Amino acid sequence: MSEVEGSVQGHRDGHGFVQRDDGEGDIYLSPQEMHAVLHRDRVRVRVVRYDRKGRPEGRVLEILGRAKAPIIGRLLHESGIWLVAPEDKRYGQDIMVPKNGIANAAAGQVVAVELIEPPSMHSQPLGRVTEVLGEIDDPGMEIEIAVRKYEVPHRFSAETLAQTAKLPDKVRPVDKKHRVDLTDVALVTIDGEDARDFDDAVYCEPIAIGRGRKGADGWRLLVAIADVSHYVKPGEPLDDDAYERATSVYFPRRVLPMLPEKLSNGLCSLNPNEDRLCMVCDMVIDAEGEVQAYQFYPAVMHSQARFTYTEVAAILANTKGAEARARKQLVPQLVHLHEAYRALLKARQRRGAIDFETTETQIVCDDNGRIEKIVPRTRNDAHKLIEEAMLAANVCSADFIEAHKHPSLYRVHEGPTPEKLATLQAYLKALGLGLSIGDDPKPGEFQAIARATVDRPDAQQIHTMLLRSMQQAIYTPINSGHFGLAYPAYTHFTSPIRRYPDLLVHRVIKALLEQRKYALQVAALASSAVHTRKLKPTQAAKAQAKAAQVAKASATMQAWEAAGAHCSANERRADEASRDVEAWLKCKFMREHLGEIYSGTVSAATSFGLFVTLDELYVEGLVHISELGGEYYRFDEVRQELRGERTGLRYAAGSRLRVQVSRVDLDGRKIDFRLVHDAPGSAPRSARAADKARTALDELAAVKAEDRDERQATKKAGGVAGKAAKSGEARAARKKPGDASTRAPRKARR
Repeated sequence: MSEVEGSVQGHRDGHGFVQRDDGEGDIYLSPQEMHAVLHRDRVRVRVVRYDRKGRPEGRVLEILGRAKAPIIGRLLHESGIWLVAPEDKRYGQDIMVPKNGIANAAAGQVVAVELIEPPSMHSQPLGRVTEVLGEIDDPGMEIEIAVRKYEVPHRFSAETLAQTAKLPDKVRPVDKKHRVDLTDVALVTIDGEDARDFDDAVYCEPIAIGRGRKGADGWRLLVAIADVSHYVKPGEPLDDDAYERATSVYFPRRVLPMLPEKLSNGLCSLNPNEDRLCMVCDMVIDAEGEVQAYQFYPAVMHSQARFTYTEVAAILANTKGAEARARKQLVPQLVHLHEAYRALLKARQRRGAIDFETTETQIVCDDNGRIEKIVPRTRNDAHKLIEEAMLAANVCSADFIEAHKHPSLYRVHEGPTPEKLATLQAYLKALGLGLSIGDDPKPGEFQAIARATVDRPDAQQIHTMLLRSMQQAIYTPINSGHFGLAYPAYTHFTSPIRRYPDLLVHRVIKALLEQRKYALQVAALASSAVHTRKLKPTQAAKAQAKAAQVAKASATMQAWEAAGAHCSANERRADEASRDVEAWLKCKFMREHLGEIYSGTVSAATSFGLFVTLDELYVEGLVHISELGGEYYRFDEVRQELRGERTGLRYAAGSRLRVQVSRVDLDGRKIDFRLVHDAPGSAPRSARAADKARTALDELAAVKAEDRDERQATKKAGGVAGKAAKSGEARAARKKPGDASTRAPRKARR
């Protein structure tokens, strides 16, 4: 049997998997094998058998390395023994703590613990407390847990803080040299109400394209992006910390920025009425939405206003309204910007770019960090016009770098793998849509199906299946295009305040403008390699396969590959940490709604139950398959639905249900629902109504218990009365109409 190396991925149910370094399929580890290892350990395993589906099971031969990060959990005191129950259930084992290793922590507090002795086949791991985070209900504790659980850097180094303190508070005259002066151009920022850093500004005016043209038939669109590269230089502490983080991490009510606040909210934020340094993508767009020409240059700008999406949408909806009158001088350029957006939208539709309408939610918290409500985040034309302007600038930056054949990081999004494509084709065929995806899929095919099914009750399920068939976008120096946006080349240029790849793209463009090469510092990459998390095996294998296409790859290309893998992995880490915090907050919120009944929509069907999203609260929970009734349900993998074998009752995405909140597992980040079997609209939502429903169930149970006791008493009774009770006459008497003991047949009652 083969021997392979990889990383252990624990499972909350006790077993685990080894993610192989070679990118092949995961190897299953039984609960017994997991006794001697922990989640994220590096191991060598031998494949010892295969199950009926050909999936490998392994045995651990050697532990190559232990995860060094502290483990976060609750300190417990049980039967005189101190132990820490890991918050991340993938660790699978509690950690014993000697009495002198609790660091003055109290039972029930959240702590960080480091291992003193690893686990073995016959003993639990032993550790000591290194940090006391506080009580589980402290405001913001969910974020403190998440940043440590996912190893998100949350403190800047002393060297970085010292360097930041030396930076000027304002743009100096010396900083403006060799830059285009755009301070008289009406550039404005358009962001959300809660935004604090403004890294992009826009300006648009109509122009005539071509000689002899009298009327305007195009637009000049300026996208100005904060020039972070002027302040963050390679090899300096600021750059090292920025690379280590790779991205800002966004939580409800808190942001962990990639750069210190003096830069992210100050010098590099395009605040209104302040001179700021920027990099500009200056584009000419024709009436068909095609970019006819572009140029990049460093500039100095002076933002004329800070708009919100809501404000711009109101102005565009009514150019003579109160909002428009308050911004009278800037209204014309907003109108021109909207015109350019409509042209860009035409080009997007011609390309066949994928644009699914999904419902995103926003968590609104009070001052103590508790959820007040969860509301849908609506996208209006203001959101969309900024998005199209940024896409245009990103495409121009990719084209500029590719034309000069200079190494950089592209944002690559590939289409479906053959396996996912086959699954999607089978699913669409089973639906009988009359539309399908070819063997060489194009983005336009996906968009055509999305458009044709938008009004179907199962539209959400169809769109979800389309999305799941595609791969995740990554950063890589090897350009393979962007499938979802239908671009042959695409990169990130527009957010260097919060994304390190954008900062690298700025440096490359600056170097090209100065007719020189940008050398990615390999030493800087190596110094922070310890913080680099690996991509998923499939992604790593693909990156290696693509790297093999570059004959005799140079050290420079390898450095760019490493930077791309690092940024991609840390982007995933940030997403995981954000989702974890949101899930924790939602669970805590739903604990206050236990027993209440809501209407909801099935968002996904699985072999073990249905995920249902509540209409009013926008929270998702699970209706386990055991809650669906007294028959056997079979999961149809092709149709993605559960079907009852006896009744033929089907549950799939889009099905409408009424459910009761039955259980909330804060540690597991899980919410369980119970299916409510009643007439639509008959079950009220309040807790009082839920209590009534429970009382009715209790009364029914009491009647059944009384009936059972009566039967048992009758069975035991002797003499004539007992015989009579068992006789056919007694049974016939029991069935007389109006008799209190009359019962419907068991099958009919069910």
